[in-house]
Amino acid sequence: MESLYKSETGKKEILELYNHKLNELEIKYKNKRIDTYHGKTNIIVVGDSTKPPLVLVHGSNACAPIALETYPTLYKKYQVFAIDVLAQPNKSAANRLSMTDNSYGLWMNDIINQLELKNVTMAGFSLGGLIILKTLIQNENNIKEVFLSSPAFIVNGNPLIALFKIFIPMKRYIKTQNNKYLEKFLKTLFTERDEFALKYLSRVFLHFRMDFTPVPVIKEKEAKLIKTQLTIIAAKNDIMFPGVKMIKRAKKIFPSLKNTVLLQDSKHVQSKKDNSKIEKLILEE
Repeated sequence: MESLYKSETGKKEILELYNHKLNELEIKYKNKRIDTYHGKTNIIVVGDSTKPPLVLVHGSNACAPIALETYPTLYKKYQVFAIDVLAQPNKSAANRLSMTDNSYGLWMNDIINQLELKNVTMAGFSLGGLIILKTLIQNENNIKEVFLSSPAFIVNGNPLIALFKIFIPMKRYIKTQNNKYLEKFLKTLFTERDEFALKYLSRVFLHFRMDFTPVPVIKEKEAKLIKTQLTIIAAKNDIMFPGVKMIKRAKKIFPSLKNTVLLQDSKHVQSKKDNSKIEKLILEE
C-alpha cells in the first residue's frame, strides 16, 4: 500500500507531534492494533473495562489524541476507544475509503465486532459524524446512542465560500509556506486559536496527501431507517456544515433524533467551553 506521506521526514514530524499530544494528555492508556478487512487500525483505549464502551471518532486531518483532548473526562464514565481513522495523518493504514458507499460502516462495525463491544455509545466530530452515520446505516445492532458534533453527511455549506475561505488559503500555504495563509484557514474554521492545530496542520498540509473528495449527504430514505437515538450538536457559524440548515434537515429526516443543540457562537471547530458542554451532554446520559 502506497504511503500517504510525501516523505519519511514529513511522516516522522507528524507522528512526533501525535506522540507529543498523546503524552501531554497524561492519561493511562493502552494501544490496540486491529487487522480489519479495510486495513490495520490503531486504537487508543482509555478507562476501565468494567465501564460501558464509548467509541470516539475524530475529524479530517486529525488523530485519536486530538479527539481524546477534546473530551478529556469521558473515561470517568466510559471505557473510551479512540479510533485513528484510516488514511488520515495518524497511525492507522493508508487505505482511503469511499464516502459514497458503505465501506466506512463495514470498517467500523468490523472494529466493534472484533473488540466484542455491545451497547456502544458513539461520539464523533465532522468526518467522524459521517463515519458514525455510515456505521448505523450498515448495522446499528450494537449501538446504543450517538452524539454528533458538527457532523459531515447531513448538509453542506456553500461551495464557493468554502473555495475562497478554506481551500485557496490552504493551497497558498502549501505553495508558499507563508503562515499568514495557514492563520487565515484556521481563523475561518476554528472558534478559538489552537497552537497545536497550527503546528500539526502546518506539517499535514505540506507532508500528507489529503482527501479533497466532495462530502456527500445522507439520503432521506437511509436516515429514516436509523433507529438509534441521535443527539446532533451544530455550530451556527460553521461554513462547512451550517448549523441552522443542519438542524432543520435533521428534524425532517431522522425519526430517532433525540436532541439538537445549536452553538450560537461556534465555528466548525468548537471552543474549549463548547466542547465541555458537549462532553457534559455525553456524560449525563
